[in-house]
Amino acid sequence: MSAIRDLRPTITDIRKAAERLDGLAFRTPLLESVDLNERTGGRILLKAECLQRTGSFKFRGAYNAVSQMDPEIRSRGVLAWSSGNHAQGLATAARLHGISATIVMPKDAPEIKVANAKRLGATIVPYDRYNEIREEIGGRIADEHGLTIIPPYDDEHIVAGQGTVGLEIDAQCQEMGTEPDALLLNCSGGGLTAGCAVAMTANNPATEIYCVEPEFYDDHAQSLANGTRTEISTDKRSICDSLLTPIPGEVTFPINKELLSGGLTVTDDEIRDAIVYAFERLKLVVEPGGAASLAAILTGRIDCKGRTVCAVLSGGNITKEMFAEIMSRGGSSSR
Repeated sequence: MSAIRDLRPTITDIRKAAERLDGLAFRTPLLESVDLNERTGGRILLKAECLQRTGSFKFRGAYNAVSQMDPEIRSRGVLAWSSGNHAQGLATAARLHGISATIVMPKDAPEIKVANAKRLGATIVPYDRYNEIREEIGGRIADEHGLTIIPPYDDEHIVAGQGTVGLEIDAQCQEMGTEPDALLLNCSGGGLTAGCAVAMTANNPATEIYCVEPEFYDDHAQSLANGTRTEISTDKRSICDSLLTPIPGEVTFPINKELLSGGLTVTDDEIRDAIVYAFERLKLVVEPGGAASLAAILTGRIDCKGRTVCAVLSGGNITKEMFAEIMSRGGSSSR
């Protein structure tokens, strides 16, 4: 069982991660919408990680972590806990290295994520996210079978891999002749947020960086306000299955505390509206956790007028049943 290493990845670590991922992870597009620009009065650029390998950014960090393991230790297999996106990313990374992957997944994880992880060769261990502790379950299994834990966010190699999203955004903005005034990142444990914050501030220190979380699961926003990691209650429900972490990561929060400008929150209904908008106006399928940053833009949680604002659409793994239900009800964003 691997211990958490409280180290901050540097921009050099992120660039090396990009080299490892070259030819494996997609360089997803940074999309601009005339409709969205007119609606907000700014220039909105959306990083479509919903089009990434496995349907989310998670493959980046998982592959970067697995590729740096000692070969003998790696051959014994890896384990993670995940609601689904890290599961698919790690399953793919393990498959590419010819090793086994075991994933501890909540019983209420979207079926599409469970099915995809199984299809990629992962062994799934279900648990009750509201009454059981995934870290304890995963720790026992890892100890019993000699597996190495690859955390979903609390590892510097994971953070560096996710930071390649920010590295690409910076390069793509330069190619488009602009610099981002603000960057919005959907946030769970904070790996994507921390990695992108390090990457973006290396070349654009004036860029404001915000994490975006669902209402009732704003552990990062509360922690930023309090100046220390703050655990929240998990007795509420949200459609954002990928953003339901109750406390920021030990590795990620110190980075985010230093580099972020603040935290934004959006409601489930606002996220539903964003999913409708993404499909009808942008022609993209985005899962709830992947649409939070877009919801923050559509609702005016951040002032975009006269500014260039980038946001990451971090995942597109939504069940057809949920997508149909959301589309059938429509949304204020599409009207």
